[in-house]
Parts: sequence; structure tokens; C-alpha cells
Amino acid sequence: MLVDSHAHLDSSRYEEDREAMLRRAWETGVRTILSIGIGDGPSTMHRALELSRQYAGHAEMPRILATAGIHPHEASLADEDALSALDQLLQQPEVIACGEIGLDYFYDHSPRDQQKRVFATQMEIAAARKRPIIIHCRPSENSSDAWDDTLAMISEQWAATGLGGLLHCFTGNWDHASHALDYGFLLSFAGNVTFPKAQPIRDVARKVPLGSMLVETDAPFLAPVPNRGKRNEPAWVREVAAKIAEVQEIDLETVASSTTENFHRFFGLTPGLV
Repeated sequence: MLVDSHAHLDSSRYEEDREAMLRRAWETGVRTILSIGIGDGPSTMHRALELSRQYAGHAEMPRILATAGIHPHEASLADEDALSALDQLLQQPEVIACGEIGLDYFYDHSPRDQQKRVFATQMEIAAARKRPIIIHCRPSENSSDAWDDTLAMISEQWAATGLGGLLHCFTGNWDHASHALDYGFLLSFAGNVTFPKAQPIRDVARKVPLGSMLVETDAPFLAPVPNRGKRNEPAWVREVAAKIAEVQEIDLETVASSTTENFHRFFGLTPGLV
């Protein structure tokens, strides 16, 4: 069994074959997908929950759980109505985390001071609803600036909650990873861990304890080798798990079973049940 711990199932790129795509995931052993509820911005972050409910109980199809959050790209859109909508979504049982939230200094679609304010506010909302957080962090080129700021904010404003979280599509260095582990976070690796030039990511993945690791696709983005450049989908999370098995020098089934167990344990889930 496998869990895809981060996929954007509401993407318009799946409109024509979403059900077939989900069945392909089932056929490759994916039993749970965490559908990330950022939508195209705050006004559509509810769509992940809708998909969770639409496909609930369908035979030979993965269980879909959901998140809700305002991505740092859209921090400038996080008005009172958007934050209220987030709070309401986090009260739904299928919405098991707040995210993806965080800081993106690579694109700077929203001003950095605004990204920090919205990140802090969403942490407050998540803490009140006792939901862990899923972090998006992308620094400016050849820098660790966003990682440094993200971990500082987690230390100051989140660690004391004891709720932990996930570092999605981890690309930081070992120092960042070790601090995150100390704060009770799991590290999730995506398709880019398979890319030829991603040796620094693989070097970190080799050192992360298997009990603190998840695998994901970030579908429809970051399709792993050998499908790089194509539209990604949850079935291909197996390629990510296979690369983790290679770098840790263990077998694929051990990675699959361990990351699945990690997901269920972290979120307090019973396999097959919300």
C-alpha cells in the first residue's frame, strides 16, 4: 500500500479523466491521497473537500482526504472572508490539515511581509482547530532565506502547539531537516528526488529516519523520472518511493509500508476510515 501525501486533485488538468486517473492510482497500490485544498486561490480552496466527498466509498478507488489553506502566492488575497472560510473548512472531519501554507521567496507573487503575516494568521487558525500544518517553502535562488524564516516562525509560533506538520516537497539542507524533525514535523519527498541534478535532495533523504518520512507526487506537477515533463498523477508516487528505497538501500515495500504507517500514525487515522 502507498499514500500520496500531497496531490492537487482539483486541478483543471484532470477534468477529462479524473476518475480514470484515480483508478490508475488504485491499480498501482495507492490507497489514500491527501488532496491539497488551495484551489486557484482562497475562493476555491473548498474544492478538495468536495472531491473527498464526491468519491467517498467508491470501490477500487483511493480514499481521498483533504486540506485547506491559502498558498503564499495568494497571500495578498487573504482577507477576512477568506480567513473565515478557512476556519470553517478546518472544522470539517475530512479536512485533516491546514495547508499548503508558508513562504515563497522564489516567485514573490505576494510581498514577503504579507506572506509572513498570512502564514502566522493561518497557524493561529490551525492551532485553534487543532489541525497540523503543511508547509510550502521555496527560497530565492541560491539562498536559504525562506527556509530560515519558515523555521524561525515555526519555532516561535508553532512548535509549542505540539501539533507538528509536514514539510511538503522537501528541498532544504540537513540542518533545516534536523530542526524540522525536532519540531515534530515529517518530511515529504516528491518527484524531484528522482531528477538527475537532485543529488542534494537525495543526500538529505538518505539521512532522514524512515519513520519521519512521507512520499508524494505534488501532482499534476513534478512528474518523476521516467515520466518527467508529463502531467503527474498519484499512481507515480511509486517511482518516488522506489528512489527513496534506492538511496536508503532498502526495499520498495519497506518504504511503502513505512510511509503509509507514518501517515496514518501522524494523523491518527485507521486505514480505510476517516
